[in-house]
Amino acid sequence: MEETPQQLPTFGLDFERVLVVVAHPDDIEYGTAAAVAAWTDAGKIVTYFLLTRGEAGIDTMPPEQAAGVREQEERDGAAVVGVTEVDFGTHRDGVVEYGLDLRRDIAREIRRRRPDVVITGDYHDRFVGMVNQADHRAVGLATADAVADAGNRWIFPELVAEGFEPWTGVRRLCFAGAATPTHLVDVAGYVDRATASLEAHAAYNSALPDTFPKPAELVPMILRIGGDRVGLDAALLLDVVERR
Repeated sequence: MEETPQQLPTFGLDFERVLVVVAHPDDIEYGTAAAVAAWTDAGKIVTYFLLTRGEAGIDTMPPEQAAGVREQEERDGAAVVGVTEVDFGTHRDGVVEYGLDLRRDIAREIRRRRPDVVITGDYHDRFVGMVNQADHRAVGLATADAVADAGNRWIFPELVAEGFEPWTGVRRLCFAGAATPTHLVDVAGYVDRATASLEAHAAYNSALPDTFPKPAELVPMILRIGGDRVGLDAALLLDVVERR
C-alpha cells in the first residue's frame, strides 16, 4: 500500500545568508548540496564551515596527505553548487568532542558570517536506521548550542575581544537528515548538480568499498526518497527550529 505524502510547508526564500556547519568534507554533498544550488541560483549567499579536514577518511592515504586532498575536493564540490567561501576548523577527524572549544569555534563562525539560516546535521544517536557517526553527533549538537552562544556577549567574551560582536539574527536553525522533518525544499532541478558536487570528491569516492553506491546512484536515491515522502520528484527535508 502506498503511503500518503506528508503535507510539509516549503522552506521559503525569505532569507539572504546561509551558513552550513558540518564535521567533514562530503557531509554536505549527500543531499543538502541540492538545496544549496537552488539557493545560490536564487541569489542567496551560502558559506560552508567544516570542523575537520576529513584527514581520517581515506584508508589508503595518510592523514597528513588526505587533509589537503579532501580540503580541495570540498572546495571543488562547493563550487559546483555556487559556494565560493569554505572555511575549516582545526578539530581532529574522527575524534571531535562536544564541548566548549567546539561551541566557541562554531559561535565564532556564526558571528563572522552573520547568517539568517544555519544548517547542520541531525545530532541524535540513530540516523536512517544506523548509529549516527560520532563527529556528526558532536557537531550537530554543538551547532544547536552555538546559535544561542553567538548572540550572548557574556558567553565566550573572548570572541568580542577578537572583534566578533554578538549576532542574534539567526532566524532558522535547520537539521538535515532528521527523522521528523518539518519543511521541504523542492530540488527536482538540482539533482544533477548535487551529484556532481559529490563526484568532485574523487579521491575519497575511489577509496570507498566497491559495494558502496556511486554518487550517480546515491544522491538521486536520497533526494528521491525525500521527494516520495512529500509527493515530489526530489526533495531535501529539514527539521526547522524557528527563532525570533
